[in-house]
Amino acid sequence: QVQLVESGGGLVQAGDSLRLSCAASGRTFSTYNMGWFRQAPGKEREFVAAIGWRGGRTYYADSVKGRFTISRDNAKNTVYLLMNSLKPEDTAVYYCAADRDGSLAVSQSQQGYQYWGQGTQVTVSS
Repeated sequence: QVQLVESGGGLVQAGDSLRLSCAASGRTFSTYNMGWFRQAPGKEREFVAAIGWRGGRTYYADSVKGRFTISRDNAKNTVYLLMNSLKPEDTAVYYCAADRDGSLAVSQSQQGYQYWGQGTQVTVSS
């Protein structure tokens, strides 16, 4: 079982930055593909960013490309999401997800992840 705990959410103004963190349990975190998803009120959960375990290749949704950066620190079992130039439309609950299967293919679909955190709220005011 993998436990994920997100932190770092909050209320900010448009143009501000936030860094989300996701701490994971498990001795083999370095072999997990990790992802961030978000869900705005009344909308479906959507992919935001992902990072592969092998080589650290990163993937982004078009809506956040150039503004958000995903990274990982395997020594700390933690994945981060640095969010710059935040917009009101970034307001959502942000979820961290882990794919423990060791796949070389990094999924951008919810179905590709077996473990989820409880979410952290990000609210961007205009």
